[in-house]
Amino acid sequence: MTHPTGRPEAVAPATALRAAAPGWATEADVVVVGSGVAGLTVALRCAAAGARVTVVTKARLDDGSTRWAQGGIAAALGEGDTPEQHLDDTLVAGAGLCDERAVRTLVTEGPDAVRRLIATGARFDADDDTGEILLTREGGHHRRRIAHAGGDATGAEISRALVEAVREAGIDTVENALVLDLLKNGSGRAAGVTLHVMGEGRRDGVGAVRAGAVVLATGGMGQIFSATTNPAVSTGDGVALALRAGAEVSDLEFVQFHPTVLWLGPEAEGQQPLVSEAVRGEGAHLVDADGVRFMRGQHELAELAPRDIVAKGITRRMQERGAEHMYLDARHFGARMWERRFPTILAACRAHGIDPVTEPIPVAPAAHYASGGVRTDLHGRTTVPGLYACGEVACTGVHGANRLASNSLLEGLVFAERIAEDITAGAAGAAGAAGAAGAAGAEGPARPATAAERPGPDERTEPDEGAPGGAPLLASEARYEIQHIMTHGAGVLRSAESLARAADRLERVHDEAAAQLRRDGKTAEPGVETWEATNLHLVARVLVAAALRREETRGCHWREDRPARDDAAWRRHLLVTLGPDGALDVRSTDSEAFPPPTTPRTETESRP
Repeated sequence: MTHPTGRPEAVAPATALRAAAPGWATEADVVVVGSGVAGLTVALRCAAAGARVTVVTKARLDDGSTRWAQGGIAAALGEGDTPEQHLDDTLVAGAGLCDERAVRTLVTEGPDAVRRLIATGARFDADDDTGEILLTREGGHHRRRIAHAGGDATGAEISRALVEAVREAGIDTVENALVLDLLKNGSGRAAGVTLHVMGEGRRDGVGAVRAGAVVLATGGMGQIFSATTNPAVSTGDGVALALRAGAEVSDLEFVQFHPTVLWLGPEAEGQQPLVSEAVRGEGAHLVDADGVRFMRGQHELAELAPRDIVAKGITRRMQERGAEHMYLDARHFGARMWERRFPTILAACRAHGIDPVTEPIPVAPAAHYASGGVRTDLHGRTTVPGLYACGEVACTGVHGANRLASNSLLEGLVFAERIAEDITAGAAGAAGAAGAAGAAGAEGPARPATAAERPGPDERTEPDEGAPGGAPLLASEARYEIQHIMTHGAGVLRSAESLARAADRLERVHDEAAAQLRRDGKTAEPGVETWEATNLHLVARVLVAAALRREETRGCHWREDRPARDDAAWRRHLLVTLGPDGALDVRSTDSEAFPPPTTPRTETESRP
């Protein structure tokens, strides 16, 4: 379709969520979706370069996943530590699927990125006498390289510093807004997003932000499981949006289950209190009900083994003992250390009737972090021109099959800076970049849009009239059914049988809603809860399809029926796209390296 002025219209994809046409619109050079370390860093760097930036966030600016990060941020800052050692630890944790170029980028650019974060205003714990940053260890690290703040409130401090900087910079923000879908122009480039603002004021209801560059920094998808450390807003919205926009996602089967989450009972659901890995880094022990340290002999680092190994060790011991949880014993810390080093965790435990100073803490694994996500290159570019992704929503290749502890904040920081550099460099040299359109090669898709390609103020932003097609919205209560299906079928322990059962049940959830739409012409009413349930369902389908396809155990993907790691057949990535008819296209790469986006597809498998 072409606008009467000759400009292409900005329209949503054919798979767009059902929603009212936007009732308002605003413009920017860059729209950033998400307000964690990744999103706010992109916003600050782009704004500093003179770009008009709008930040869209689902809750308040400081309510994302970053603020919940307890342990810290990993970087080779200590004496004797080097980026090469950090790289080695990351590659080991990633179980053969890390992109070494991406990891090298992370560990070499990481220390200076942390220093720039400090210059932005973040205050890390430091030695009272020397002023040197205090460093600790976590699982998988052979060095003390984790910088922390407020003892165990690192994420909250980083969030505070970045939010203050954004407000001081006067960056436009839209809070309490759920992003719906990507807008594209006639050439298929990102042209902004549609969103729904939950509130009243200058911007409320469904609207649009039109921009030549769209950055997804929406965080994780932990809410697809019944118990998770993720906040309630982590419903996979960014991954679902990217899929509907035609982008590739990768490695979604690799969901990291944090080994030590406070066990609140068999019926506990939603966000659970995390007991940071740093507690083990300071010397806490994992024990069973008899006080036996069961991780000894399972790995050279015992309790400080990579997270997948510790989570499996806990789960195995639970199975052997017929127990619902294990224990983390740090009574030897004493009250003073608990109060100074881990005040947040101490308060959370005591709020639930447990005093770590005098008794072991009951713990069990819970969904924590998505190692996969929207596939990007080293500049954060996705396979849709003009669409970027960073932070947990992205798959940069850094984490491979299992994220190394405390690499997530660093990844968000480093790749956010790279995205900002790419966007602002593209804006500065748009004329020269025009001749290179589509020639991204192995480094990824195309440059940011030129001014002429961005949607103009008189262009439409509403989806095509036929965009919703036959895709129904799911009722809000479907969220809990999806979580139950995923917890029992695709949790820590998986098998072909459990995954096939989960796939069938997920298909039935969709089919029942689709049948009602065909029969009665009705679907669930558009709204935040139904959009979230529909996003969760799509992300769950992709995770299960990939987990079924990967017939091995690797990293945090544990197949009981395929217990061995199979490098010959499976040292490769699974790429998934969503067709306009809602079918999933699941295919594998030829090796552990990501192919250029123009590489012909092979081993195609379609699954409705």
